[in-house]
This record gives sequence, C-alpha cells and structure tokens, in this order.
Amino acid sequence: MHSINSLLVVIEPHLMESLALKRAKHIASHTKAHLHLLICDKKHDHSALLSVLESSLKSEAYSVTSEQNWHESQHATIIKVQQAHNCGLVIKQHVPDNPLKKVLLTPEDWKLLRYCPSPVLLAKTTASWEHGVILAAVDVGNNDPEHMALHSSIVDHGFRIASMAHAQFHVVSAHPAPMLAAVDAAYPLDNQLQETYRAECQVFQQQCEIDDSRLHIEEGPADVIIPRVAKALGAVVTVMGTVARTGFSGALIGNTAEVVIDKLESDILVLKPEDMIEHLEELANKG
Repeated sequence: MHSINSLLVVIEPHLMESLALKRAKHIASHTKAHLHLLICDKKHDHSALLSVLESSLKSEAYSVTSEQNWHESQHATIIKVQQAHNCGLVIKQHVPDNPLKKVLLTPEDWKLLRYCPSPVLLAKTTASWEHGVILAAVDVGNNDPEHMALHSSIVDHGFRIASMAHAQFHVVSAHPAPMLAAVDAAYPLDNQLQETYRAECQVFQQQCEIDDSRLHIEEGPADVIIPRVAKALGAVVTVMGTVARTGFSGALIGNTAEVVIDKLESDILVLKPEDMIEHLEELANKG
C-alpha cells in the first residue's frame, strides 16, 4: 500500500455517501497518495459535484484531481483512466442492482475485477477498518512459483493494511477434501494428502511469519470456507488473488470465485500476478 502513489476513486453521483472516497481518504492519509476522482457518465454533466469534492479534499490537505469520462462501458472507462494516469489502485463502491441482492456483484463490477490491470478495492461495507480484522485468502496447496509469488503479495498487502489500520491480520486457506474422503480415515492416500498439506502449511507459515492463532486451515470448498471464516472473524477487508487470465486462482476458478466474492460482506481487495498484469495492460492499450 505504501508503494502506491496514485489512487483512482470511482464516484457514484447518485449516492449520498461515497464509501470509495472514504476508503481512499483513509489510505491517502497514511500513504500520501494522490487521489484522482472519476465519474463515468456520458449523458449528464457532473463538473459542479467534482469541483465541490476537489475543493473539500484540498482543504483537508489531500492531493487531488478529477475528471468525467466515458468509453463504451463503466469498466472500460475505469480501465482507460487507470492506464492513462498510471493509478496503482482502483477503489470502487459496490452498488447493487437490486436491494434484494445487495451482496451480489453487478456484471460491470465483475468485468472490472477480471480485466483491470491494477489491484481493485471493492468497498462493500460501512464498517471502519480501524482496529478491525484483515483477512488474506490464499491456497496453500498450490506451491508453483506463480501461486507462491501471488501468496506473498496477498499476505504483504494484507499485513500492510492491518498495520495501517491498527488491525488484526489473519490468513485463511480452504483445504480440499481428498477424493476418497468417504473411505475410512486410515486409508493411506487420505493420510498422505493430509500430511502433505500440513507440511505445506508449515512452510507457508515460516515464509510469511504467520503464527498458529492467525492461520485458519479448514477442509472444504473455498466458496464455503472463506466467507464463513470472514464472517466468524468479522473481517472488514478480505484480500484475494487471481492467476488464470480469465479466472481466479487455485480452487477459486470461475463460478466458485463469484460465489466467494458475492458471499463476502467485507471490503474486497483483488490482486493479480505480474505476468497477468502485463497481459491485461496490453489488452487495455489495444482498445
């Protein structure tokens, strides 16, 4: 977080209070990052609102600029502006399509999470980060270099947020049940899988300096375990990652990822590995 010099803050003009701006101010107050406010709208002029927001933020000693823009769709506009201004983090409030589905992400939010080269912070809750719980979701069972680099980034970002917010830092990993889980627990393959996973957890703990009380390893599908642990801990931010170019890493692929993120009631920070960032930047700059 401390290495991010510029934050792109998506402003929703129809909202009385901007959770995205609230989170951006919190981060900028600790990192001195520049705030670039963006309203995505091709029909109505919002220059007066942006002027008021800029003036207010400048009076509080924030570095700030703003613009209104539109390029094909909301997510495409955000990505274009993020690339143009080299913003290190996009912050957007989750605005539900339907009050009855207030937790579920909109299609535009999903496209932003998939295609934005930079990390995206999706603000879903009004809860204060201060003295809260920051949860990093990893897949300890995947120890190839790409996953390990992403795990390190997820833990690092989570730890930095926790330090910034004087919060507790926890890590969760969903342990996939063995294929023969229904067979007697003494079956060799079952034991071997359990032992291998425990060994991988110990390596991860040593590398990331996570003590037992802050590491939550549970057997079961990620789309059940991660939201359940986040809710039990009262997490205010959940940090996750993506590896595949069109999906989420490890157990978090396709629909599973959508279920996890839709179920989470916390703010969500989504990160990507370096090679995926480069690929998405190429796509963004071709448009």
